[in-house]
Amino acid sequence: MDNNNTLRRGESRVAIVTGAGRGIGRAIALALAARHWSVVINYHANAETAEATRQEAQAVGGQALCIQADVALAADRERLVVATLEQCGRIDLLVNNAGMAPRQRADMLDMSEESYDEVMAVNLKGPFFLTQRVAKAMIALLRRGTISEPKIVNIGSLSAYTSSTNRAQYCISKAGVAMMTALYADRLAEYGINVYEVRPGIIETDMTHSVKGKYDALIAGGVTPIRRWGQPDDVAKAVVAIADGALPFSTGEVINVDGGFHLRRL
Repeated sequence: MDNNNTLRRGESRVAIVTGAGRGIGRAIALALAARHWSVVINYHANAETAEATRQEAQAVGGQALCIQADVALAADRERLVVATLEQCGRIDLLVNNAGMAPRQRADMLDMSEESYDEVMAVNLKGPFFLTQRVAKAMIALLRRGTISEPKIVNIGSLSAYTSSTNRAQYCISKAGVAMMTALYADRLAEYGINVYEVRPGIIETDMTHSVKGKYDALIAGGVTPIRRWGQPDDVAKAVVAIADGALPFSTGEVINVDGGFHLRRL
């Protein structure tokens, strides 16, 4: 990172976006930056892509800071939150976007416990406990009058309710994210912290590149009423609407960004 990897404390609302170096997370970070948010770009391993996102975020009018942290690790989650509070003085929005597919798609009858544990740690355990830590910080900031109307957004997946037996651990993790959203929405409502799930469908990212041919055929065949690939910007627009307060009387809401897949047509 260069010496510009800092934020000017207290000048704007602050969002942590996990897994923001590429794909959906990158699009969310840039969309928030364009709305003049200060964005903490969390990344796991690829510092180069995170730095590229940071520079572009600043170019579109926001401030940005890169912080490396593996959300699956408790010490890293704590460091991410502490560093954000030290450098920014506030957290107004948490976007739990970081996630992974299994390293190898395998029939669930052959899935290893190691693969199950890895996916669940990144996709569910990490976001759950990061949300717990950030929620406590938000409550303290609300009581001090530092922030108002903070929000938490979980990036889910249509896999929360759609069976893919060659990546069962991913489906289970995303089903867990759906319940996690409901639980935190219930628990945090008394503090004025609204919690949402944005549920993408078939989105054109690195994660879906290896199965592009399969999804090209499904989309052409009408698996989604809107017959095109979703783009990371489609998801980012939904997050920005939430961040800007467009849904003040909603919490625990699931916002489908899936081309209509959830309609389950006959």
